[in-house]
Amino acid sequence: MTTHESVDDALNAPDAATSHEVDALLARAVESLGGHPREGQARMARVVADALQGGEHALVQAGTGTGKSLGYLVPAVAHAVAAHERVVVSTATLALQRQVYAKDLPLVLDALEPLIGSRPEVALFKGRSNYLCKHKMAGGYPEPEDEQLFEVGPTSELGRQVARLHEWAEETDTGDRDDLVPGVPHRAWAQVSVSGRECLESKCPLAQECFSMKARADAARASIVVTNHAVLGVQATSHDLLGDHDALIIDEAHELVQRITSSATHELTVRGLDRAATAARRCGLTTDDLDRAARAVDSALGDENVGRLRLGLPEALAASVELARAAARTLVSEVSKVAEKAGAAAKVATAQLTEIVDVCEELQGEHGRYVIWLAPPDGDYDATRPSRILAAPLDVAGLIGGRLASEKATVMTSATLALGGGFEAIARHLGIEDPVTLDAGSPFDYAKQGILYVASHLPRPTAGGISDEALDELVALVEAAGGRTLGLFSSHRAAQAATEALRERLDVPVLNQLDDQVSTLVETFKAEPRACLLGSTSLWQGIDVPGATASLVVIDRIPFPRPDDPVAQARTEAVAQRGGNGFMAVSATHAALLMAQGAGRLIRSREDRGVVAVLDSRLATARYGGFLARSMPPLWPTKDRDAVLAALRRLDATAAADGR
Repeated sequence: MTTHESVDDALNAPDAATSHEVDALLARAVESLGGHPREGQARMARVVADALQGGEHALVQAGTGTGKSLGYLVPAVAHAVAAHERVVVSTATLALQRQVYAKDLPLVLDALEPLIGSRPEVALFKGRSNYLCKHKMAGGYPEPEDEQLFEVGPTSELGRQVARLHEWAEETDTGDRDDLVPGVPHRAWAQVSVSGRECLESKCPLAQECFSMKARADAARASIVVTNHAVLGVQATSHDLLGDHDALIIDEAHELVQRITSSATHELTVRGLDRAATAARRCGLTTDDLDRAARAVDSALGDENVGRLRLGLPEALAASVELARAAARTLVSEVSKVAEKAGAAAKVATAQLTEIVDVCEELQGEHGRYVIWLAPPDGDYDATRPSRILAAPLDVAGLIGGRLASEKATVMTSATLALGGGFEAIARHLGIEDPVTLDAGSPFDYAKQGILYVASHLPRPTAGGISDEALDELVALVEAAGGRTLGLFSSHRAAQAATEALRERLDVPVLNQLDDQVSTLVETFKAEPRACLLGSTSLWQGIDVPGATASLVVIDRIPFPRPDDPVAQARTEAVAQRGGNGFMAVSATHAALLMAQGAGRLIRSREDRGVVAVLDSRLATARYGGFLARSMPPLWPTKDRDAVLAALRRLDATAAADGR
């Protein structure tokens, strides 16, 4: 039987293409792209195909270099065509979504169309705020209150950016923010976009010209829809955005719990109450009750300290929240009576007031369902007086397993799912019971290509930041590597201390995450082979720098959640109350994911060589160290400092000799 015959048989069968036929399709796609067969990729494609056909749940770990995108896109396309079913593919970020939609998926469709005789319709699905709003640009929405404090005239920087957006609006076919190059800051984009709750939808006078409405109409017709985890967050916690679909494939699934938690976390602030009152007044309404509620919330917050509320809201705060809920709910009703006359202003007011009602009801809900805490202004971690009341769901496994994955084929994949050597931990977090699992491996020989060095002689890290001994160790490692270092730190404060130490003691370029946009810093890092790039948060994941530039990846400490993280605290206690090990289920799992992702920055190609250096002795001495180490790529482990320094010097000399 020829490849064409086997594919024809599959497409003429009553069911979707089997894993056997998907082998032939994958081989054709790989060949058309000039690639080579990879056993891990083929195994992944078979598991995905079987899960889609059988309506199963599958967890697939596909290490760097496996070719994960083709591993799920080929069976997804085959299934959509053969079974006439709608498949949704979700990625972690807008950038990854764009790559799948604009690069990976078209290549797969081009390769498979001659074989399957069809090209399924595909579409991109994003939140409304990612698109220009023509009605807002035409003055159909009231000016945001915040902009009254700033100059927005044509000669201001903001004014020039908005003018550029108006010019671009006449040229663009999509209105998609990602298509604007170079981009504009959030404040400028906010002048020309609206949120989902603010959108007038079919009642908009410019609905026929709306970029967002067109994108949604395209998605409704498509057999394959590419979206992102933020959309899944709304899908799981609020309302249906995606419509009926038969299968769901989630890439970078290790980020899903955090993304769903973030989407479901809401806050109540005095500023938010005041903004909602202003929006209601623009509709001609009186807001005395909401104004009094805002002052009551402000007063009640003044009597409290930052931190988690284990027993629910204190009496005064509870009373003020009830005042806010009742006032906002009444105003929602009153706004509806003037909606036709007030137009977009009514939509904005309704959106802001409804958000207040929703968060108040969460704060007043059944004790134990939500984690509630008081927080300082965003980013001010040292403040003791709270300005925000926040609520987050205690558990999102039910939201993921029950609302996203329920009664449909669901494939979740990532380079880091098998934590501690197994899938049990991540399956619990994702709410997936009895999934099919596969570790597709990686084409890299980690034990020969890289070293995992644990500086076991260093003192245990303390809450005071990075120690002098750890800084000395870092300097020695970076000096031996000749720069060429990606530094992953547990906090911006530790990264800053390390940046200052390296700049003072070594003659190599040192970049810090706070110096510029991450994308700009990464390009500079790639261009300067002896540079060091140090930072926290976003540097742990998604940074792809193959070659000698990142010969050394340094992790300053095991990235456990902050001890005062209210959500991690509450989830740990909940597991312990059920008789489980809360620390391992929450903190260790969180750390394992980040350690795996961080260590994964080292080996990005078959030619890469280098060292992952962990400056936290607990990885070698603590009981949970083995669980964390088994979650990381299987690099050759050692505690021998001299051997590691010698290896780094050899790598530096080789790279220098090659002109890198």
